[in-house]
Amino acid sequence: MKAIFISFDQAHKDDVIRILDKHLIRGYTLWEGTQGRGTVSGEPHYGSHAWPSLNNSILTIIDESKVDNLKESLKELDAESPKLGLKIFMWAAEVL
Repeated sequence: MKAIFISFDQAHKDDVIRILDKHLIRGYTLWEGTQGRGTVSGEPHYGSHAWPSLNNSILTIIDESKVDNLKESLKELDAESPKLGLKIFMWAAEVL
């Protein structure tokens, strides 16, 4: 199993959920209004007057067989609007 953490501009919310549905990924936790900034590029997402946008974040635990297709779909979405921002992080997970 893999833990997939997706942090993305709030404008991507419906598209990210649609991608999860497309890949039959049913279980996830969504946090709305997360704040942060990228390590390389992109504008901060602080929800402030100077930096008004915010992120959303999703954590899902999926079978390894779904990772590559999910990653490809999310990277395609990010390529459509690279300035909005979308990052994917993955690590091993055990379901207890």
